[in-house]
Amino acid sequence: MSAHCIITERKGLLVNVTIEELAPCKKLMRVELDAKEVDAAFESMVKDFQRSASLPGFRPGKAPREMVLRRYDKDIQDEVKKKLIPDAYRKAIDEKKLDVVGAPDIEEIQFGKGQPLQFAATVETAPEFQLPEYKGLPAKRESAKVTDEDVEKAINLLRERQVNFQTVDRPAANGDVAVVNYTGTSGGKPLTEIAPTARGLTEQKNFWVNMEPNSFIPGFADQLLGAKAGDKRTVNVDFPADFVTPQLANLKGTYEVEVVEIKQKVLPALDEAFAKGYGAESLEKLREGVRKDLENELTYKQNKAVRNQLIDELLRRVSFELPESAVAHETRNVVYNIVRENQQRGIGREVIEKEKDAIYSAAAESAKTRVKAGFLLAKIAEKEEIKVSQQEVLNRIQSLATMYQIPPEKFIKDLQQRNGVVEIYDQLANEKVIDFLQQNAKIEEVAPQPGKAA
Repeated sequence: MSAHCIITERKGLLVNVTIEELAPCKKLMRVELDAKEVDAAFESMVKDFQRSASLPGFRPGKAPREMVLRRYDKDIQDEVKKKLIPDAYRKAIDEKKLDVVGAPDIEEIQFGKGQPLQFAATVETAPEFQLPEYKGLPAKRESAKVTDEDVEKAINLLRERQVNFQTVDRPAANGDVAVVNYTGTSGGKPLTEIAPTARGLTEQKNFWVNMEPNSFIPGFADQLLGAKAGDKRTVNVDFPADFVTPQLANLKGTYEVEVVEIKQKVLPALDEAFAKGYGAESLEKLREGVRKDLENELTYKQNKAVRNQLIDELLRRVSFELPESAVAHETRNVVYNIVRENQQRGIGREVIEKEKDAIYSAAAESAKTRVKAGFLLAKIAEKEEIKVSQQEVLNRIQSLATMYQIPPEKFIKDLQQRNGVVEIYDQLANEKVIDFLQQNAKIEEVAPQPGKAA
């Protein structure tokens, strides 16, 4: 592509700046600095070295200029270059009002005493686009409510946390736990021959199986119903297509199972003592607190669903090119999060490695959406003059430091090392913009979808 925007000026350090469009969001900026400016920088740097130089036979700061030049010539050149190029680059960016994304790729073309400094900087810039209409975006909100049944389900979950297990001498029934020993095969082979990492699926002693549908491996628990301690059973299963161990997906498995004992779940009594165990004055107060928590959770889910619809609609209304470096940076962040989440779920490194192409592909698409949304929200914030105060940033940092149990000073230092403070500012600004979009949206109340939990 041909060069454009050739401008010659004398403001500060700048003498000449030429900008060439390489691709959408990518520019080549050529900068030339007058030889007089270069010589002045050399002279100033030589004096700095003279003041601090310590050479044999001379007191610090008293060595002759010529000796300092001979001794530190390369160091002086390096320091002048380290000062002039960044200064000239920043001024060039300011002069041309470029919104640069990421770090520049700088190539030195000419540098030396008595001659102009010339360098080229390849930069990526924020995309240029017209904001679509962002007030009055449509969204639907389900008008669900917390019911008495929802409260009772939540209370029972609290009881489950304090469950005791009592060994019983009777056949296994729904809701019990069967303690079993087992060995598993597929096609007559131990499962570890098919999936080397599946040792736990191949053989276990005293393994607890909840007598509930789809517990452990779908269909496994159902075939133990009615069994008593000492019974032996052959259990046949079909490993599902999305099984956690991919090598076993869609295969048939056979388990030789010995029932060691049957345990019955014993829930705590639903009384005042139970309520006080959760910090409530009475059972009635516990129910009130649970209802309030459920209502807060429901409101959060409703708002999240609305906000996601607003972002999707905003993204749909405009199209523009994205800076490659911004997408690449965000892709790395998404990949890191996906890998971390999978590891926390117990998925092995070998499985993750085999799925790396699919992980990267999914991460790249997600990253593009996030980057595009980021530019849109930033432009709306600028137009609506939505700002984040320093105190708001500090409050968020304090909250995060408390959540991660890290001293605030150390947390701030860690953030500064990876430019994390800017990320927190951007997060807060985006939240404010999405609040603004929600306040100005056209939200339609709709009935909950059948079968969907509140």
